Amino acid sequence: MSLLALTASLHAVAAVAQTTCSSVLVPSYSPPVVASGWQAQLVAGGLTKPRTIAFDSTGALLVLESGKGISRHSFTDNGGTCLAPDHAHMIVELTSLNHGLAISNDGKTIYASSVEAVFAWDYDAEVGIVSGTPRTLIANMSNSDLVTRTLLMSKKHDGMLLVSRGGDEDDPAASEIVSNGFSQIRAFNLTNLTTADPSPHYNFNTDGRVLGWGLRNSIGMAEHPATGGIYAVENSVDSVKRNGVDLRENNPGEELNFLGYLNDTNPTTTNQAGKNFGYPQCFAVWDLADIPENDRLAIGKQIAFMGNTLTDQMCAARYEPPRLTFPAHYAPIDIKFEEGGETAYVSFRGSFASSSPVGYRLSSIAFNAASGEPVAAADSNDALTDILTNQDLTACPNRCFRPAGLALDSVGRVWMASDSTGEIYVLQKTGESGNGRFVGGDGGSSGGSGGGNTGGGIENAAGMIWSWRTELLSWTFVAAMGAWLTC
Repeated sequence: MSLLALTASLHAVAAVAQTTCSSVLVPSYSPPVVASGWQAQLVAGGLTKPRTIAFDSTGALLVLESGKGISRHSFTDNGGTCLAPDHAHMIVELTSLNHGLAISNDGKTIYASSVEAVFAWDYDAEVGIVSGTPRTLIANMSNSDLVTRTLLMSKKHDGMLLVSRGGDEDDPAASEIVSNGFSQIRAFNLTNLTTADPSPHYNFNTDGRVLGWGLRNSIGMAEHPATGGIYAVENSVDSVKRNGVDLRENNPGEELNFLGYLNDTNPTTTNQAGKNFGYPQCFAVWDLADIPENDRLAIGKQIAFMGNTLTDQMCAARYEPPRLTFPAHYAPIDIKFEEGGETAYVSFRGSFASSSPVGYRLSSIAFNAASGEPVAAADSNDALTDILTNQDLTACPNRCFRPAGLALDSVGRVWMASDSTGEIYVLQKTGESGNGRFVGGDGGSSGGSGGGNTGGGIENAAGMIWSWRTELLSWTFVAAMGAWLTC
């Protein structure tokens, strides 16, 4: 074993050991089930429908609270998942904000979205304040029902902001005309914009580069950290028929779609459309057993359903199939990659559009870090590995967590918002086999009932002293082992 690997292992051991927090939050519903090799803890509550979350350059957590604005949160970090809130304040109060949030790569600008527009604020992360009035960068995005506008700032191509816009549920056919701007993901170059530029600077329907269209509602977007490939998770329709058979229970599947690369020279024109993923004409197969005339079909294949004149063969020829397909109604909301690109995390907010609730979980997908491709084949039915799930889905959606935004911090912990319960969870790998651990629920230390209490003062100091002792012992052992390894 190398010294580096040994050091990493010892830090994992230290993180696992620090599981007993002096006081923890306890959910008002059944504690989540945590996968083997993971530990989870509820670290914040009382928020207003938290959707997208992101870390600023100081390590503070920004939370877009739908219908309220953007809040900034700092925590006392006692090691592992033992974090206690120590300060929170609103930095933007704007009730029209409902989902999207991004931060410029230099950390000096915050972007957020409403149904209609994308706004920008100058931001001072050191003191946690915005200055000036919000600037409208992109407008003309309104439509009915599918109202989230996810924002993704590219790390590979500075100044490139990706914006997703869902379809118009009152007129699905409008998504078949690219110039309408529905059911699309577009990329906008913000590099040369200044505070003096006219507002709004861009019109969503006529400006930007179309990375993909025929996407009913691609809420989550991510850029692979090694290759720069753009992926999006798609919420498909709730109800379809084929040959008079209602397939809504298990079809069509939700999707992971690959949109290509921002540095692609084909297409070369600004507004030339990227790949078309089929909506509203064709949909992806999930459960073959439910589908009439399913010969030559497989999971992920684009097929025709009632209501159009296309054949399965025409669907396959004209439209791009998903790279992976997930169970119907899971409702993926966000996707985030680990730093090395070997794992993507996906939050499934869940749905009760089937006979029983499904989804309501945080899962992972294995990727090949070098190629930027999922390890699983396109027709796989087991590409997902569950990490955090609800104990009893029959209690959903009212008495369970509903995952929304995700973020990874500087030490690799996964942060997850639950919008329906107004909470933030933190998860960390432990490397242990056997049952995972939820701190504050069954098998963990608990701190009361209902909303619980946060640790502070002397109790937090005790935790920090414990963590310091653990670190000292760990590094002492590392030094000794390092000397032994070099002999």
